[in-house]
Amino acid sequence: MSESKVAVVTGASRGIGKACAIELAKAGYDVIVNYAGNEEAANKTVAEIKEITKTNPVAMKFDVSNKEAVEEAIKEIIEKYGRIDVLVNNAGITRDGLFIRMGEDAWSSVINTNLSSAYYVSNPVVKIMMKQRSGAIVNMASVAGVYGNAGQANYSSAKAGLIGFTKSLAKELGSRGIRVNAVAPGFIQTDMTKDLNTEKIIEHIPLKKLGTPEDVAKTVKFLAVDAQYITGQVLGVDGGLVI
Repeated sequence: MSESKVAVVTGASRGIGKACAIELAKAGYDVIVNYAGNEEAANKTVAEIKEITKTNPVAMKFDVSNKEAVEEAIKEIIEKYGRIDVLVNNAGITRDGLFIRMGEDAWSSVINTNLSSAYYVSNPVVKIMMKQRSGAIVNMASVAGVYGNAGQANYSSAKAGLIGFTKSLAKELGSRGIRVNAVAPGFIQTDMTKDLNTEKIIEHIPLKKLGTPEDVAKTVKFLAVDAQYITGQVLGVDGGLVI
């Protein structure tokens, strides 16, 4: 069994997931850096963590939208470490388009990767946390799941589903010492937003700037590590966008 606490971050090879992995490593966690395809980026994340911490991060490839692959991966993590203390359900994709033109693949791929994956990963992890009688789960929602977004019926539905998932699990698991919260980022400087008209977006943000992956990661770390009396909450990291 690992002497250090263990965190699993899905979709952690780049962007917000990478920032979360780094932030949790700084807090002393051995981080499992999950990725689906970009092995080079995942290994780079691991290398960066090793440069700035004394923890033992590991890159681990598995598709969070594949239930069998997830179960095998979680089993492997438990066999190696004996525990999971923090889970960040971060993995996500977009397949944007007007609903009237949205094909079933665009719908199902986003729902599977952004919402069903949270079930696939959380289910075996929760069983471990219940035995430990401790743990924290942070789900990566979005402002799109709070107020909807034109052209993102699939994405908004998945993120809204994550919010309901978060609140339900918080009620079920609180008595077992497990906290479940969500973060709802606004417009963050990542690959997902690089092609947007940021000047127009910033006009609607009270803080008049986009957020950074580090802004989100520090909030995730707060909810996962520091906020021991907070559960079932959705914390917006959006510069005031949804006020």
